This record gives sequence, structure tokens and C-alpha cells, in this order.
Amino acid sequence: MSGWPVELSGVTETLVTTLGPNDRWNVAALGVHAPDGEGPPTARTWGRTRTWRNFRERGEGYVQFTTDPVLFVEAALAVTEVEQPRLDEAHGWVRVHPEEIDSGTAEGTEWVDWALPASQSGIESRALPTFSRAYAAVVEGTVAASRLDVEGHDSEELRERIEYFEAVVDRAGGPAHRQAYDRLLELVDD
Repeated sequence: MSGWPVELSGVTETLVTTLGPNDRWNVAALGVHAPDGEGPPTARTWGRTRTWRNFRERGEGYVQFTTDPVLFVEAALAVTEVEQPRLDEAHGWVRVHPEEIDSGTAEGTEWVDWALPASQSGIESRALPTFSRAYAAVVEGTVAASRLDVEGHDSEELRERIEYFEAVVDRAGGPAHRQAYDRLLELVDD
């Protein structure tokens, strides 16, 4: 199957694996923007991250769809590397060949926009749609944590958000959500 296996809307939080210079696949969070018109989906990398470097140097990656909150936190806030490009936890994946379409600087941080044309994709499992407030809180807490101590962001306000989302996880989450948020807090305190 080629093309994207899902219809995207707004920004979809995904994981991406990119091959690093050590021949291991780096796993990172990546917000994928729905196509605006005829083109492929896009994504923005912030700073000189492993994803930015590997997109630029290797010219490919695997965008993956998963609902595993622990894996999401690890990918977003820690250095996570695997042997194979496709994650066992992924419900589906897309092999992309990123093309730089724009770049700039915002509040002291470099960014690059990438078009993400697909060459292959696959659906590994189908799930009945559900919505978990706790999973959403893990994602939002991770976004806030990733912006701590970044120029142009108020760290005190971000820490308040992290505390708020922790309360949502406590109220609405299960064991995996709690484990994910505990790991998020551990990584933020390092």
C-alpha cells in the first residue's frame, strides 16, 4: 500500500523513526499536519534534533500511529533507539521521504518545515475508536515538558500545565497512563 493509510485532520501526534549514523532507528514524537490542498502532509522540526539531522542526511523516515502512552513519553522526552524502523506498538505506518519546504527562526529556535510524501504504508491492526482523556493529557503534558527552558516559553506556566495534566491522568487514566506520566515527571526532574 502506498500513500497515507488514514485521513488526516489538523495535527496528528505520531512517532517517527529515522536512521541515525549509528545504524539504529531513533524514535521521536512528530506532529503531522494534514495536507493543505493537493500536497502531502507536512511536519515541523524544532532545533537541530536527531529527527532533523536524519531527515536531512538520510532522506527517509517511518511515521507511525500508536496509542502507547509510555512509548510516546519515551520518544518525546528521552533518547529512544530501536533496531528496526517499524515499531511493534504501531497500529499503522508510513514510509516517508521528507523534502524541506521552508525554514526560519522563531523566538531564538530554528525550525524546518518538511513535506512528507509517502512511498509505502501499512496497517498492522485495526481498533475500535475510543477517546481517552488520560492519553490526551499525556500527550499535552509531553508537549509542555518538551518546551521547558526553551527561549520564548514561560517555564512556570508550563509546569502549571504539567501539574494540571497529571491531575487529569490521575482521574481518568489507567495503569499505562499513570506509568507514562510518572516517567514524564521523572524525565522533567532530571
